[in-house]
Amino acid sequence: MKKVRCAIYTRKSSEGGLEQEFNSLHAQREACASFIASQKHEGWVLLPNHYDDGGISGGTLERDGLKQLMRDVDDGLVDQIVVYKIDRLTRSLSDFAKLVDRLDAAEASFVSVTQSFNTATSMGRLTLNVLLSFAQFEREVTAERIRDKVAASKKKGLWMGGNVPLGYEPDGRTLKINQKEATTVRAIYDLYQRHGTLDAVIKHADQQGLQSIAKHGANRGKAINFQSSQVHYILTNPVYAGKIRHKDKIHEGQHEAIIDPQRWQAIQSQLKSGAAKQRGTKSCKAISLLSGKLLDETGDHLTPSHANKQGKRYRYYVSNRLIATQKTSKTKGGWRLPAKALEQQIATSIAEHLEARLVTDLFINPDADQIECAQQKLAELSASIKSGQLASTLSSLKQATIVAGTISVQLEADALAHLFEVTTDQMNPAVCTFHAAFQLRKRGSETKLVIGNKPMAEPDQILIDNIARAHHYYDAIKAGQTFDQVAASNNITKRRLLQIIDLAFIA
Repeated sequence: MKKVRCAIYTRKSSEGGLEQEFNSLHAQREACASFIASQKHEGWVLLPNHYDDGGISGGTLERDGLKQLMRDVDDGLVDQIVVYKIDRLTRSLSDFAKLVDRLDAAEASFVSVTQSFNTATSMGRLTLNVLLSFAQFEREVTAERIRDKVAASKKKGLWMGGNVPLGYEPDGRTLKINQKEATTVRAIYDLYQRHGTLDAVIKHADQQGLQSIAKHGANRGKAINFQSSQVHYILTNPVYAGKIRHKDKIHEGQHEAIIDPQRWQAIQSQLKSGAAKQRGTKSCKAISLLSGKLLDETGDHLTPSHANKQGKRYRYYVSNRLIATQKTSKTKGGWRLPAKALEQQIATSIAEHLEARLVTDLFINPDADQIECAQQKLAELSASIKSGQLASTLSSLKQATIVAGTISVQLEADALAHLFEVTTDQMNPAVCTFHAAFQLRKRGSETKLVIGNKPMAEPDQILIDNIARAHHYYDAIKAGQTFDQVAASNNITKRRLLQIIDLAFIA
């Protein structure tokens, strides 16, 4: 009789109860061990190794116990995986498909103690897929319920957790003013109204000894000097005006305001006008935020470059080989992309990607407060992108590879953790890589960059008009006029006529 080596895998989503002498993991293992013992006549043998994951969601494969188990499967040390329920192994249909492929490659299989099916048959696989679909549905519905609860609570003006803003202390589901910190917040607003720039605020705040409180990292809870991003966050956070922000909506809060709402609104107008002035000033140098982070399909880096036309400076990202062969007549192909549009669209794609993954698997086993805090951060990120402030978003970019039709983006897990003020191991590593559609649309001398699957906002009216003209010219030719006659009657050159008339044959 062939010996079937069986490994038990156990998992619990939350950490609650794990400190007990006999917890859920022990109960799962005991049930699985009894099931293996009942199959002794089939040659089933329990392996002594424990593969346990406590306090980790089934929505990710980044689990130490599961990874060790799959390594042992790949090495041929395990023939059968035994779980109490299939959702202990995974709650994601796509992750399950990956696990099944690895099990099939190793000629291994798995068994659920409480759900009887045989994955060797098509009906068994169908049953399993249905079960997993419901498990994934349950996880997504739970996330949606949390999101809806947070939205409803915010609409009532309740504080839903997350990092407490400087100047406040948590007080149940609302906030109360910390008078010492509130004095610092008022001083920041005074400095900005007086000087009008973030750099000036930081300079004078340092001179006056004003400090913030670190919310994460090794210095958590300690006084630190103000940074530009912190000052901007304080000046734009409606919490200080007694309001609560939820995505792009602002609701009346139940807490006391530190800054008068009319004054806060005036500061927002001042910030917008200051940004507009900054965009309108001439600068001898513009920072290339994607420098060193762009590759093309050949592995060649895209280098920042610029051109001056009629006194105006235009920035580009250009493949290195194009720069190297610029002085010769030989060209080997490559990219020359408008820098401003590329930076803006990559930043927008990153923000949209993170927002899309927030509800499902941006974090590993998040709670409601963590999701709410992340929603607030993403709303601030989107607002900063729309105002042209891209540095904080693009700082999370590790590398972007451009090929015809696609751009592949890799993000830094540490940078994302810093952005959302969580630890790196709370981030789902699978979120750090994504792909987006990439198109370069040309019309005459104008080049339009499109990243993502967004449709064009408006039809190309110039192209439509030219097609109509082409049909008019073609009808005249069919009626017996010569090219010279048609050109003369329409007050265009013959060369222009020949360029346009081909549009009459577009299908």
